Amino acid sequence: MHVFELTRALIDIPSVTPEEEQVGAYLHTHLAALCAAHNGHVETMEVEPKRHNVFASFGEPIVTLSTHMDTVPPFIPSREDDEFIWGRGACDTKGIIASMLIAAERLLAAGTRNFGLLFVVGEERNSAGAYHAALNPRGSRFIINGEPTENQLALGSKGALRYELIARGKMAHSAYPELGDSAIDKLLDGLNAIRNVKLPVDPILGASTLNIGTIRGGRAPNVIPDEARAEIFIRLVCDSTSIRKAVAEAAAGKVELNDVLEIPAIHLKAVAGLPTTVVAYTTDIPAFNGAWGQPLLLGPGTIHVAHTLDERVPKQQLLDAVEIYQKMVRQLQNS
Repeated sequence: MHVFELTRALIDIPSVTPEEEQVGAYLHTHLAALCAAHNGHVETMEVEPKRHNVFASFGEPIVTLSTHMDTVPPFIPSREDDEFIWGRGACDTKGIIASMLIAAERLLAAGTRNFGLLFVVGEERNSAGAYHAALNPRGSRFIINGEPTENQLALGSKGALRYELIARGKMAHSAYPELGDSAIDKLLDGLNAIRNVKLPVDPILGASTLNIGTIRGGRAPNVIPDEARAEIFIRLVCDSTSIRKAVAEAAAGKVELNDVLEIPAIHLKAVAGLPTTVVAYTTDIPAFNGAWGQPLLLGPGTIHVAHTLDERVPKQQLLDAVEIYQKMVRQLQNS
């Protein structure tokens, strides 16, 4: 199957988190045929009922090609024109899966073995599949994680620090605000103080950034609000200790801070001959925690159109990725 045809076939299987069962079955069937033809081994790893990682190996894997099979909503079927393949998951990450599969076919046809392919569930929500895989390693020394980097090797990716903020007050009639205590005013004061926190800058990863993602609260326009909440998301470029301290000091006396998520920032390996970049998003790599070997990050497509209604991947980048993945596997096996 051609990489374009395979990309479209994968896009047309809905796999919005946590509904990965159907695409996982498709990948298992595809890999089982490849394993039968080339004396490989394929297995499923149950993460939750009806949610399985899929792993195939050919010999003793030194290098593992890996990405996630789930997507964000909504499902968008595939289409193509002369330049792009469009649809949900085109670049994040159905096109990457297709490129890895075709690369594996060509490696095997050329007699290259001792590599694996690992496709995991849940990256778009909580990396459940990668965390599960980290507890069940298969001896790999390197893992090439696929995310859209425009086929440039990422030297690092930013981490994530997420909080829920809760402000509590006292209800009262809005005509007599002195009888109440506005939770929304407290929340706004807390958010403003946090916005004024100076965030660090890393010479490679760049600046930390803050996003106020949600705000909600209040009862009615004529009621002093007794509760208000917000969610904030900080892109980390370094250890979180100093940021946590500064945010806690800014929030003190105004809002409660509840930890939701932390993913560390990471610095990654370069490979000779490949152009490099830095990405601001998070990946499954921290969840693997080194259990599948030293991580590298590369894939076709741009993150700028991932998670949008215009998600697409350039056809030429899919073709190039097939060649790049083969080159990386061979080069890492000999390193």
